[in-house]
Amino acid sequence: MGKEGTKEKLDIELEAPADFTSPEVLYQDLIRAIRKYHPSDDLTMIEKAYKIADEAHREQKRKSGEPYIIHPLCVAIILADLEMDKETIAAGLLHDVVEDTIMTLEQLTKEFGSEVAFLVDGVTKLTQLNWDKDKVEIQAENLRKMFLAMAKDIRVIIIKLADRLHNMRTGKYWKPEKQKEKARETLEIYAPIADRLGISKIKIELDDLSLKFLHPEVYYDLVEKVDLRKDAREAFVQSIVDEVREHMKEAGIDATVGGRVKHFFSIYKKMVKQNKTLDQIYDLFAVRIMVETVKDCYAALGVIHEMYKPIPGRFKDYIAMPKPNMYQSLHTTLIGSTGQPFEIQIRTYEMHRTAEYGIAAHWKYKESGSGQVAAGKEEEKMSWLRQILEWQKDTDDSREFLNMVKGDLDLFSDSVYCFTPSGDVKTLPSGSTPIDFAYSIHSAVGNKMVGARVNGKLVPIEYVIQNGDQIEIITSQNCKGPSRDWLKLVRSTQAKTKINQWFKTQMKEDNIVRGREAVEHYCRAKGINWAELGKPEFMEKVMNRYAFKDWDSVLASIGHGGLKEGQVVNKMVEEREKKRKREITDADVLGGIADTDGRAGEATVRKNKSGIVVKGLHDLAVRFSRCCNPVPGDEIVGFVTRGRGVSIHRTDCINVINLPEDERGRLIDAEWQVAEAAGSTEQYSTEIQIFANNRIGMFADISKVFTEKQIDITSMNVRTSKQGKATIIMTFDIHGTEELNRITEKIRQIEGVLDIQRTTG
Repeated sequence: MGKEGTKEKLDIELEAPADFTSPEVLYQDLIRAIRKYHPSDDLTMIEKAYKIADEAHREQKRKSGEPYIIHPLCVAIILADLEMDKETIAAGLLHDVVEDTIMTLEQLTKEFGSEVAFLVDGVTKLTQLNWDKDKVEIQAENLRKMFLAMAKDIRVIIIKLADRLHNMRTGKYWKPEKQKEKARETLEIYAPIADRLGISKIKIELDDLSLKFLHPEVYYDLVEKVDLRKDAREAFVQSIVDEVREHMKEAGIDATVGGRVKHFFSIYKKMVKQNKTLDQIYDLFAVRIMVETVKDCYAALGVIHEMYKPIPGRFKDYIAMPKPNMYQSLHTTLIGSTGQPFEIQIRTYEMHRTAEYGIAAHWKYKESGSGQVAAGKEEEKMSWLRQILEWQKDTDDSREFLNMVKGDLDLFSDSVYCFTPSGDVKTLPSGSTPIDFAYSIHSAVGNKMVGARVNGKLVPIEYVIQNGDQIEIITSQNCKGPSRDWLKLVRSTQAKTKINQWFKTQMKEDNIVRGREAVEHYCRAKGINWAELGKPEFMEKVMNRYAFKDWDSVLASIGHGGLKEGQVVNKMVEEREKKRKREITDADVLGGIADTDGRAGEATVRKNKSGIVVKGLHDLAVRFSRCCNPVPGDEIVGFVTRGRGVSIHRTDCINVINLPEDERGRLIDAEWQVAEAAGSTEQYSTEIQIFANNRIGMFADISKVFTEKQIDITSMNVRTSKQGKATIIMTFDIHGTEELNRITEKIRQIEGVLDIQRTTG
């Protein structure tokens, strides 16, 4: 079968239930699926939810042309396959009515009660996620909302996972760019969440569908190559299954034995991580043995190791040491009689149910049929969510939070299992050091760490933890805290976050003091009365302007050089002047010279072709100053020059800030004309300074940002200090501050970049 044939075949397999199936047929499928596991015969809530959803969506169609109601029905069927309670399935049927129809949340509450309404409301909020690379702030804030909704009721995210799965199944109707956007979001957020909740049934399919849209060539190539030797592979796996089944029977172990090929994304992940081709990945096949008890698991393992030769270092006991999502199994890789390696997984039936359904497996039912979540193991499953909620409190930087979450949910990271001196198991990312271990215990342990013992022996702090290591952290009250070098050694997001948090907390107090002194010194030097200026109303304007939550944060930013004290004071002076409603007229500036009609000059508005509105003067030329290069979006001010019209400066321009008092009367209000500036194709020259740790490839990475944005660099100057610090001054043309902010955000993400500043004169 060629690639096209394989592609068509796979598209059909992954789009279930089939497109354009009658809603009534799907509804009957849903009822049958619920009756398989639900003890209650009373399904009136489900019937009512279907009728209301069908009526609400009656006039709506999906992009495929099918009736919209098919989507909520398919979502409900996925939830029924997970054996969810009636409230969750009803919410699945209704999950789009509040967002996409005229039905309100109040009506929903009246019809179905607060529980179903809360679930629908929770999912409605989550659908606003938008992973556009230029809207990082919006992405992160919506992600925060998602985790808060999950914390209140985990069923919210289970409905969202079912919603995403059906959308991905029918993703061929999206435009190619949307396919990639949704696939990336799925791979970075939703598939890892399904994995953390232990729902491999959904996680595996989300992985494969994401790979299909993100890397179609890789996906269909894998499908074709795996399919190529299908008959030989199935014969091989079946021969193993038959041999294992016979030996289990002889040993008196009641077992169910089956075989399968690993899913495509799992194969792709191994190829990427191990840098191997498909032919070099030897454990493509897995045989699964399911038994009644844990004792039988180990008995079966003994039989298997007698039958086949195990590969050293390839045995994993996830029964004694479960994965963080509570997955349990014995994994062993063996050599078959033909020399072909293969993997065997051994688990109990209950372990298999937990592996397939994860946290959804813990929805138990009373005879009355009401859903009730079993306490216990799912508490452990949710520890990662509690960690993320802690990060929300610790950081007010949305980009930093987003990076933490994506790092923590990284699908490509493997785990290592180690022990505390008391025998507790800790799970850390592969490549972790004793520093990661210390911070996994408590931030106080990490902050006071001075050394570590592994298996009773002293080791350097950069030691890479191995599976089974027992680690003891040595602490000292005299320790001054973590070193910045530790950030290069740690692998866990948790450790990085806590180290960064320590530096922010410790240094913030010093920076606040420095910032306060800088502001007061500046005011004294300029003859400004700080007691009059330092009022809450003026402080609030500065906090809003630079997006700080409190005044201490503004001072801390001044203290470490992020803001100039002149910028802040100048903004406050400007706000004070606005409050006084001090108008500057022609008479103030030009000494009362009368116009040609003999009347005093009246305040008029001057519109410049570049979108500038100048108040107070008429018929004067307007030009942009080169000392600060203002662009649309900047706060600006005009300066009436002698004989050259009005020059436009940024309000934080050093030349404006340091203007002598006797010249300040020549300043005049100016602003961008919004309508013209927004739609203007005019370009404006601007200049930035980039401060970075020098490394090979740094300039190439920075230039790539401008190439991608199709922006020409008009000049570039580079200076490198003996300490390896680079200062790069770049001049280029842009349309406004929005475009500039997008560029600087991209550059900030480049490895080694420390800070970026606009030139201010």
